Amino acid sequence: MATTAVTAAMTAKTERADAIRWIQAQMDDYGLTLEELDAAGCFAPPPPPPAAPPPPVVCYRNAEGLTWDGQGEMPSWLKRAVNAGQSVEFYRVGSL
Repeated sequence: MATTAVTAAMTAKTERADAIRWIQAQMDDYGLTLEELDAAGCFAPPPPPPAAPPPPVVCYRNAEGLTWDGQGEMPSWLKRAVNAGQSVEFYRVGSL
């Protein structure tokens, strides 16, 4: 397996070097400079990274300010309250 990975890496490196040589030859054949290619938009900046996901919406909050968005496992503070007989709805924030 390691040999396959090494071979693939070497092949990729060789292909990359071949591509660079081809591009350099094309630039020489047509008398192009990097400045001309840049001005033509060949080196567009990379797209911006995707925006961070919005913070989760708080659905439940206790008197101490501990919160839960309703996703995943119920937090221990809410489990304890429910086990003590309190309704989950008691901790609901606003109307959803």
